[in-house]
Amino acid sequence: MATELLHIGFGNVLAINRVVAIVSPGAAPSKRLVQEGKAARTIIDMTNGRKTKAVLVMDSGHVVLAAIAPETIARRVVADRGPSPSER
Repeated sequence: MATELLHIGFGNVLAINRVVAIVSPGAAPSKRLVQEGKAARTIIDMTNGRKTKAVLVMDSGHVVLAAIAPETIARRVVADRGPSPSER
């Protein structure tokens, strides 16, 4: 399986095929996930000092913070993969 890289803003690139979930940072469970990640030192901050708009959970157990919205990340994934075979 080839690694699929996705630009998530401010010069940061993420291996999107390693992402398990993309969640909004406002919910209590995602806030707890971020706090536990900080305590376990598994946080990867890709916000470049900006407000966190998405929390990405990786298959390695790391938690990635991004400064772009989950919907934007999802749209970029779909755009990078191109049309599905049924849409061609």
